[in-house]
Amino acid sequence: MIRRLAALVLPLLLATAAGCTATGADGPAPAGPRAERPSPFGDCAALTTAPSSPPAAPAADADATAGDRLPELTLSCFTGGGPVALRDVRGPAVVNIWASWCAPCRKELPAFQRLSERADGRLRVIGVNSRDTRSAAQSIGEDFGVRFPMLVDQGEALQRALNRNAFPLTLFVDGQGRVRHTDVSGALDDARLEALVDEHLGVAVPA
Repeated sequence: MIRRLAALVLPLLLATAAGCTATGADGPAPAGPRAERPSPFGDCAALTTAPSSPPAAPAADADATAGDRLPELTLSCFTGGGPVALRDVRGPAVVNIWASWCAPCRKELPAFQRLSERADGRLRVIGVNSRDTRSAAQSIGEDFGVRFPMLVDQGEALQRALNRNAFPLTLFVDGQGRVRHTDVSGALDDARLEALVDEHLGVAVPA
């Protein structure tokens, strides 16, 4: 009886051992590094083409002079693709320079997102993430639903060129690439942002 049981059990043990060895040798490969989350921000490719229905250029104001153009800088796009030369950006545009650690920046970002949605085709909203980490900026974009195009300026080159060190910092740029107004008043809400766009860019934002 014992010999008969041994004859039955031994093949099962050998098969089990062979199966474990095969699993170890031919099992699935270890997982590679986690894929980077897709960017929540818009593509930057269209920034060098004018909005589809730009308004007529407004009359010059006290903040605009003949030399007030965007600096000759080239910044990378958060979503990838080719870099963007600021001198090639076609306005009218509102350029918001921000960082995730800046409380007023976080407070006003939803208003800029709403502006980009309400004024689509009349002007564009562009973000410039400065002195920040990619992961922190990405989290803010995801949490706040920010979808407009985002440039990256970790070296503060744009602020140095503008001789400004404030956060947040917002530029109102006309169709000729001239900076018509620079705002450093703090967090902008919908009403104030709409008024500045109308005053300096001549764009009436629909309700």
